[in-house]
Order: sequence, then structure tokens, then C-alpha cells
Amino acid sequence: MSDKHEFILEAKSRADVGKGASRRLRRTSGAIPAIIYGGGQNPASITLRHDDLLHATEHEAFFSSIIELKVDGTQESVVLKDLQRHPAKPVIMHADFLRVRADVALQVNVPLHLINEDKCVGVKQERGQIIQSMHELEISCLPKDLPEYIEIDMADIHVGDIVHISDLKLPAGVTSVELSHGEENDHAIATVQEIREQIVESDDAEVDAGDVPTKDKADPKDSDSED
Repeated sequence: MSDKHEFILEAKSRADVGKGASRRLRRTSGAIPAIIYGGGQNPASITLRHDDLLHATEHEAFFSSIIELKVDGTQESVVLKDLQRHPAKPVIMHADFLRVRADVALQVNVPLHLINEDKCVGVKQERGQIIQSMHELEISCLPKDLPEYIEIDMADIHVGDIVHISDLKLPAGVTSVELSHGEENDHAIATVQEIREQIVESDDAEVDAGDVPTKDKADPKDSDSED
């Protein structure tokens, strides 16, 4: 796994709240409203530069990393919990951040990355294809143990094999939230399915070209036309 990304965002406290204030903020200053909550403190309304946040969201790791928010010069460690986007434009409308404490476990969704797909036995030797049914996993861990993503090695997976949550090699200090609720939540993450060739046959028997009746052109000599 590569070195972790570091995300640092500048923010300012915001006293003017409400829908009207948020619209004015987005329209006039290129900033967006956001909120920080949790950590045993009161929620705080803040603003961030829209382009800074939009650029950060281009990195997959941003959604599963500890983010350092500098609010009026004071640094807070947070994770992104919710992001509201415009339904038709590449515009972020609002963001929610959760404060994190070093001694308190947090629950975060992290991406699942398949590796060695090109070496997969079920694909290379058994004419199969990989189907991934889960692309992220909710985990619980202390902030220091938070991984940017979790890898799943597909090299030795055969046709018909199913990789479940319980098959994952989670990093030290990381547990699956789903599995903590019982074995019935041991969902499938990926499988290798056999590729079956589909042969489409016509219901009608082939007819030789010579057997197909053709409409003869009228012979002028047989015509009843009058001079």
C-alpha cells in the first residue's frame, strides 16, 4: 500500500446561516457552507473555498482519510461524512465533517481494490470473468489505523469461488462493521463466473435458395392487352 495522502483545507467560521445565506455565499464568494460536529463539542458552521474542496474530492483517498481543517487558524482533525452535490452541475453544495479523537474509534467506508486481476486463475486458465459486487466496506478503527483502501488479491481465485468479507485480510486494528452484526452479514464481495458462449439459432430451418418460390415477371406475349 502506498504512502497515505495528506489533506489540509482552510476554513472560516460562519455566523450567517440559513438557506438564503448559503445561496449568497455560493453565488458571491466562491465558497460553500459546511458543518463540523461530534468530538464532544458543539456543531460549528464554517465555509470552505469551493474549488479547494472540489479538487480534494478528485482523490479517492479523500473520502477515507483524516482531513486537517484549519478553521480561523485552529486545526481540527475530521473525516468527511456527507457531501451534497448539485444534481446537474459539477458543483458541491454542502459538506458535513465529523471530528475525530485519537482515542475514539470511528466508522468509515473505505474503498475495496481488487489486485492481480490479470493473474487470476479463474480468468487466465478457466475462461472466467471477475464480478465485483461490493466496492466499499464500512470499517471501525482508531484514527491512526484508518486505511485509505483495502486490497483483495484475486490471483488464486477460481471459477465459482466467492470472496466474502470474512476472507479479507484487514489491517491491524481494523474490523468490519457488517461482521460485528453477525455471520449472516458476511456478504459477497467478488466472484469469478464462467463465461458461457451463447449460440443463437433460428427457429426456422434453412431453406435452399433454389427452394424459395419466386414471382415470375409477366410475359408480354401472355398479356390480354389490346392494340
